[in-house]
Amino acid sequence: MLGAMTHRLLLVEDDDGIALPLVRTLERDGYAVERVATGHAAVERAGTDEPEMVILDLGLPDIDGLDVCQRIREGGYGGGVLIVTARGGELDRVLGLDVGADDYLVKPFMLSELLARVRALLRRTAVSAGDRAAARPAPPHTEPQDFRVDLRARQVWVAGEEVPLNAKEFDLLSQLHERGGEVVTREHLMDQVWDANWFGSTKVLDVTMARLRQKLESHEAPVQIVTVRGVGFRLEQGRANG
Repeated sequence: MLGAMTHRLLLVEDDDGIALPLVRTLERDGYAVERVATGHAAVERAGTDEPEMVILDLGLPDIDGLDVCQRIREGGYGGGVLIVTARGGELDRVLGLDVGADDYLVKPFMLSELLARVRALLRRTAVSAGDRAAARPAPPHTEPQDFRVDLRARQVWVAGEEVPLNAKEFDLLSQLHERGGEVVTREHLMDQVWDANWFGSTKVLDVTMARLRQKLESHEAPVQIVTVRGVGFRLEQGRANG
């Protein structure tokens, strides 16, 4: 049972009426939970305590939860981020995923569904945030423009520099990388990265893929993700044009 492994979670929720039952439920399932009520506190805790997962409400009293998500990702946080909010519109979902969230749960929800989402997201994160320092190897000695994907450590290197990817971005890249230039269908990627039970819009795939492309291009990776219209994507050798 995942909870028995004492995974550390950070709950960001200002409403006591919602937060306290969530904390009790998660702790009863075996998780170690820290709860904060503001966005600034969440950014600080994610950066210093390195929880394995952040459960994040968007309607916070000081800064918007989307800003929190963006700030912790820009600060290098690599654990899972599950947004929990009353905002159910597709635009809000896409914006949340665009700033680095891994999953999105709309209030009201059943506690059993929350626990299932937490378990699924932790399964997709092979190396926990707390274990990254111990698991991370020394940067490989590479020639300029070298490109390496370390599946065990869930890290990507370009010319000896790590490319910071969140869980979904890494999962997409690993799917493409393992197929060695073959086209990977959209359906396969959705099933493998978001699992077969995802019922939301497939726009999340395009948003996450665009963010992955931008990160590879900004690090001048010697590979590019090519869209095969109506089918899927493939990873090719050579830098993207422009």
